[in-house]
Amino acid sequence: MTIPSTGLPIVPDAVAPLFAPALAADLVALRRDLHRHPELSWRETRTAGALEAALQMLGVGGARRVLDTAVVARVPGRVRGAPVVAVRGDIDALPISEATGLAFASSVDGVMHACGHDVHATWAVGAAALLRATPAHGDVLVVLQPAEEMGQGAERVVASGALDEARAIFGAHVDRRFEVGQVVADVGPVNASTDSFDIELVGAGAHGARPHESADPVVALAAIVTAIQTLVARRLDPALPGVVTVGAVHAGSAPNVIPERATLAGTVRATLPAARALLTEELRRLTESVAAAYGCTATVTFKDGTPPVVNEPRATMWAREAAERVLGGAALVPFGTTNMGGEDFAFYLEKMPGCFMRVGAREPGGERIAAHSPRFYAAEESLFIGAAVLAEAARVASAALAETAA
Repeated sequence: MTIPSTGLPIVPDAVAPLFAPALAADLVALRRDLHRHPELSWRETRTAGALEAALQMLGVGGARRVLDTAVVARVPGRVRGAPVVAVRGDIDALPISEATGLAFASSVDGVMHACGHDVHATWAVGAAALLRATPAHGDVLVVLQPAEEMGQGAERVVASGALDEARAIFGAHVDRRFEVGQVVADVGPVNASTDSFDIELVGAGAHGARPHESADPVVALAAIVTAIQTLVARRLDPALPGVVTVGAVHAGSAPNVIPERATLAGTVRATLPAARALLTEELRRLTESVAAAYGCTATVTFKDGTPPVVNEPRATMWAREAAERVLGGAALVPFGTTNMGGEDFAFYLEKMPGCFMRVGAREPGGERIAAHSPRFYAAEESLFIGAAVLAEAARVASAALAETAA
């Protein structure tokens, strides 16, 4: 692996006029500080303080804490009372030991920014600075959100009322499948829902030599694992993506004992709300039926995760227009695959229209390193692209909403 230079990165030519050297240096310093001091979900105390200090240093006042570790700043627009829009950056890290070799690698044992949230937080601060210099039509709320990795932060920010005024929202994620300067802004589903399930099977135990005296939950479990593979293949519309995965199975304590109880757990993923509802309901029905066929009872418990992220057409059009203005039309590229990973930005999109983008984070000739890997890092130049595109998306949306309201 080739370790990238730790000198000051060159701001990409397309956005270089937007970033004075001092601003560029401040943003890089912020990103490296956040990367060096990662914090897990709901523990982002130092991170939130660093972000508040950065906003103040860049002249963005009025930042306030929400939920202890969320920071919401308000950047005034040109027209008082005009529609408010929002941009979001997430700020939490993962319980992974870093193996990047970066000079500013994590100093916290077992914790690292393996998903680029250090960059996301920094480009949200950068967007705030750009919007202060060139305001949108209306005010822009800059949301620095905790606990995305737990799928909880966005929902709680929404519940707090901090975004009640917002009429649209924009966010983005670094992605090393794409080079710096490329942006994905696709209409429709771009992340899947992330529900999980637990199944408890109760039968009748017996001696392993006399299985006829039992109602064997292990056999029932095996049949259920096989049967639920048909949910995607036979119950879901073939045009719709879906996943039902069993990730944990537990039963028994000795080779010659048939246990009374067995459990399994897994995840259900879907890209549309209707598909999500179908898969969860069919999973329950099929599990209970198969268990009964083996003389067992089944209790199926679902834990709701994040909804699917579905980019609204109008907001996506605004995001695409922003990317074209900043980078040119050639910068827009399609995602090119179905993404079954989750993202709690979905909770914002249940409240208001918006667009969640992908921002290229691979240096030219660089390796495609998977997120959530100990070796993951985002090319630093991507933070300037993200900041510029998010700021411009806020301007485009604000102007369009004002025109509609007029």
